[in-house]
Amino acid sequence: METVNIKNNRPVAIWLYIGVGMLVIQVLLGGLTRLTGSGLSITEWQPLLGAFPPMNEAAWQKAFDGYKQIAQYKYVNNHFTLSDFKFIYFWEWLHRDWARLIGIVFIVPFIYFVVKKKISKEMINPMIVLFMLGGLQGLIGWVMVKSGLNDENLYVSHIRLAVHFMSALVLLCYLFWFALKISVPGKEILKIPSLKRLNIWLLVLVTVQLIYGAFMAGLHAALVANTWPDINGAWVPAGMFSQGGFWTDIAHNTITIQFIHRGLAYLITILIAIWWWKSAQTPANSLLHGIRYLPLLLVLLQVLLGVLTLLNSQVKIPISYGILHQCVGMLLLLSLVWTLYLSKARQ
Repeated sequence: METVNIKNNRPVAIWLYIGVGMLVIQVLLGGLTRLTGSGLSITEWQPLLGAFPPMNEAAWQKAFDGYKQIAQYKYVNNHFTLSDFKFIYFWEWLHRDWARLIGIVFIVPFIYFVVKKKISKEMINPMIVLFMLGGLQGLIGWVMVKSGLNDENLYVSHIRLAVHFMSALVLLCYLFWFALKISVPGKEILKIPSLKRLNIWLLVLVTVQLIYGAFMAGLHAALVANTWPDINGAWVPAGMFSQGGFWTDIAHNTITIQFIHRGLAYLITILIAIWWWKSAQTPANSLLHGIRYLPLLLVLLQVLLGVLTLLNSQVKIPISYGILHQCVGMLLLLSLVWTLYLSKARQ
């Protein structure tokens, strides 16, 4: 028996999938903001007026003067001209404005669908959760930025960066799951407990890996060891436990973080290969069987991009490889959410 009316839900599902795509772009814009060192360029939070960049030279100079008051300018970018400032301002402004656009794309169609009675009672609570998660994400982003607007911190903490990144991914996965729930026919949802358990473990490991990816980005940890397959000539590098404690090392020591990030990549790849092999037992005409190659292809591409990012990280992290690596990581996460949805027991 069908659990959803696909035809009636199609407009709402399309709207939600558009939201998924926009959130992926938003996270990538966040990555660009981080890689270009732009995250602290806007020192005010103006939800409405901030939608417009400075409109004249006097306004630009005022914004630049605000940036000059923080430690990042004083100790890192004190050579910046107004032109340099405009470059980093653009990425942070675009990141914030894309978030505003996402808000409009969610709110306006939501009102329309409510008026047209396209939103069923079962959708109301998930919609409320979505709006709450979206608002929370904006708040977390500003708290993160504000923590760096002082005379002490050169950059935002990698811990805060990871919290901001992972909260965005929670929102992304929740939205994707909701879209699947109203668009996937019930007949495609299979009851495969063993595959489901492995899929859940993969999601747990990929989540931890994404946290370490944020640590890598926040600490520029690729720069401390840009060799592969060895790590600065060793398989287990020196200095991994040298910062005074286990938890300190795994959360703050750059060489330890890179070692864990690499190790998790290998483990996840092996487990996804096992999942792929086990998924061959699914019915040949099922959607799960049809997409079972997707996680395997994505994880292999992700490992390749990780290696290329590492090998090309000499003085700075290469923006193109870094963003592609982040993008494929999110797609891998979404592919595993998709396969979990298709392998769970029917409700």
